[in-house]
Amino acid sequence: MTAPAGGPGAAVRNGPARPAGYGLVRAGRGSFLVHRRAAAVAGVLAVLLAAVCLTYLCVGESFVTPGEALKAAFGQPSSAGLVVGTLRLPRMVVGLLTGAAFGVAGALIQTVARNPLASPDVIGITQGASALTVGAMTYGITSYAVLPYLSVAGGVLAAALGYVFAWRGGLHATRFVLIGIGFAVALRSVTQLFLTKGDYTVAQQAQVWLTGSLNGRGWAEAAPLGWALLVLLPAVLWAARAQRTVTMDDDTATALGVRLNRTRLGLAALGVVLAAMATGAAGPVDFVALLAPQTARRLTGTAQIPLLCSALLGALVVVLGDVLARKLLAPTELPVGVLTAAVGAPYLIRLIVRGRAVGGRA
Repeated sequence: MTAPAGGPGAAVRNGPARPAGYGLVRAGRGSFLVHRRAAAVAGVLAVLLAAVCLTYLCVGESFVTPGEALKAAFGQPSSAGLVVGTLRLPRMVVGLLTGAAFGVAGALIQTVARNPLASPDVIGITQGASALTVGAMTYGITSYAVLPYLSVAGGVLAAALGYVFAWRGGLHATRFVLIGIGFAVALRSVTQLFLTKGDYTVAQQAQVWLTGSLNGRGWAEAAPLGWALLVLLPAVLWAARAQRTVTMDDDTATALGVRLNRTRLGLAALGVVLAAMATGAAGPVDFVALLAPQTARRLTGTAQIPLLCSALLGALVVVLGDVLARKLLAPTELPVGVLTAAVGAPYLIRLIVRGRAVGGRA
């Protein structure tokens, strides 16, 4: 006898109930849940990113047809081999990797702090990377083989100090953000001090780097960042799963046996390293880590910030921003950080005003 629809037999046939909006995807003997809307958004973003990348390879001082650009990008003989393969492609790859790293870093740090303002460029991480890098330039270290590692060290050190000062038997989100903002202001002053002490030529070079620019970037910057992101990929996959427990309230997570402080520390450390590496490769491209995660969350409607969509959005913002930076005032080329700041600063003000409005109603 067949059980009626919705009866006990249906639960046996269909398996355990799935959360609304999720679909079950089977891979071999295993299976996993996928948020349908997030998957659709990721697909659309990937298509948009591919279109922007093709535009990036075609547009410049000289126009290259899409066919020739694709041939040169994939190593086939092409009349655009020098322009695309040597100049535009490596610069675009740096932009892709930098944007993706900033997007994921912002998502992780905002998740830990539970605050949309907790971006690496707001709470002092990129300022720490900038201060140590500019200090090294001031004292004669200008090699791009060394500077990215100094940026990572500076970002990690700034985050560690902020974490220590914010710790009071646990990580309090509001205190962490406020202390980070204080460190950001102090470290920015240290950076300016280095600029005034350094040689004029070095100071000019450092000033361009501080705006966040892909100008002159190539495989020398792309390769180390790409390998580092590949090594960190398992940690990012762990972070995507660990996010679910961090967004719970502390009592619920503790009752489920989650080591909340360790998980938060791991997520924050991963976000700091990603942000510092991205800063080392392209300079502090401001507000990408602020914009990408919150935009991704609004597009997908998920409880957690989706890491894949944040990475795709970060890459899209940086690559599209660099296309516009090269063409808006041609032949003058703007640093990409100028455009991201022009978009991100009003968004930051909106977040602050909105937070005050919500607080006033409460």
